[in-house]
Amino acid sequence: MIPVMSKSFPTQLRERLAARRRSGRPRYEQLRESLHELIREGVAGPGGALPAERELARMTGWSRVTVRKALAGLVEQGVVNSKPGAGTFVGERIVRSFSRLTSFTDDLRARGLDPRVVFLERGVGEATPDEAMALAVSPGSGVVRLHRLRSAGESPLAVERTVVPQSILPSADVVAVSLYETLEALGVPPHRALQRLRAVAVDAATAELLELPTGSPGLQIERRAFLADGRPVEFTRSVYRADAYDFVAELTRG
Repeated sequence: MIPVMSKSFPTQLRERLAARRRSGRPRYEQLRESLHELIREGVAGPGGALPAERELARMTGWSRVTVRKALAGLVEQGVVNSKPGAGTFVGERIVRSFSRLTSFTDDLRARGLDPRVVFLERGVGEATPDEAMALAVSPGSGVVRLHRLRSAGESPLAVERTVVPQSILPSADVVAVSLYETLEALGVPPHRALQRLRAVAVDAATAELLELPTGSPGLQIERRAFLADGRPVEFTRSVYRADAYDFVAELTRG
């Protein structure tokens, strides 16, 4: 594969590292963060090959052990893919971790993609019994509902239905692109979440939005997010394109 990156990549990488040298942080962290920045800014584009370990070691003047550790960190974050015998490539599929609480917008921006949203519906209503149970509110309580088509540029990736207690989010109109950014600005950021994933066949209405044939494989995610004080802040059901997403989790034996 031909590398898809700016000719200024080596110069920009050295500049990022020079700015970090006085931080006192381990070299592999400095390199990992610098590479991540360049990927996020599009200097190394999706699907493009990063320079080989030997070349990155030459560019930085650091050991291949340091380079290898930095690249391993990017692989773990889902930013790049390592293909034995071929090299390290900027991810084309979007990898979301089940180990970290991040938003759709954060995930796309971290990969240098342009997060976009189309509001299919948004407004205020009364909580249904199902919503009330998920959000620990009384049936009939005020809730904000967001029905959104989420895309990377012009490519549709997911359809989301989100419900938030109106006591936490006063109006649907204050959400522009990212719900989590809005909640952060209001001083009520999600602190933890429970998620459930299952495979589904995409129904006709969702398939049309995602530009897929009806019955295509999809990934359905149900998420309940909580504030630091334990109050539920979000109940979301999403359907993601299975051909564009991988979900990963780090497991330890205890």
